[in-house]
Amino acid sequence: MPRIEKLKVGPRTAGNDVDYGPLVTAEAKKRVLGLVESGIKQGAELVVDGRDFSLQGYEDGFFVGAHLFDKVTPDMDIYKQEIFGPVLSTVRAGSYEEALGLAMSHEMGNGTAIFTRDGDAARDFAHRVNVGMIGVNVPIPVPLAYHTFGGWKKSMFGDLNQHGPDAFRFYTRTKTVTSRWPSGLKEGGEFHFKAMD
Repeated sequence: MPRIEKLKVGPRTAGNDVDYGPLVTAEAKKRVLGLVESGIKQGAELVVDGRDFSLQGYEDGFFVGAHLFDKVTPDMDIYKQEIFGPVLSTVRAGSYEEALGLAMSHEMGNGTAIFTRDGDAARDFAHRVNVGMIGVNVPIPVPLAYHTFGGWKKSMFGDLNQHGPDAFRFYTRTKTVTSRWPSGLKEGGEFHFKAMD
């Protein structure tokens, strides 16, 4: 929570330490705040409340404070819809299979991530999940622009939603996995061929 509350919101001209800027339109701001209200009414716990956020000098701008929900369930609007605003929803799962099932059964398929030190879990997740962009220890799994990326299911728009070279490959559905393994090499790793005895 303290990290969310310390996020710096402002225009791009405010410096390199700005974490995020305004939404694109007044309608986008109204939609995001409407979904926040919906989450509260439907029983999610609003842990960080950014509804009263106002940026001095930009009171009429489209800035929205950060929000963090806990105890979100799959029947809630904030779970079912892509919010595209500074709102993080936490859905609790009792097992890996249940968590994987949440992503698999969701009607949207833009991006998802797994945080783990278990390579088998990461490989299984990346292989099985039916989502267009997958992060392994990467929170927002949008790859560099020269790689193909885009959403699946109802998170795509049109026939050729992909960026990168796959925009030219008709009827192709790609999956891009971006991963990071911060723990380093395990002891005993060898990177040469042993001589035959």
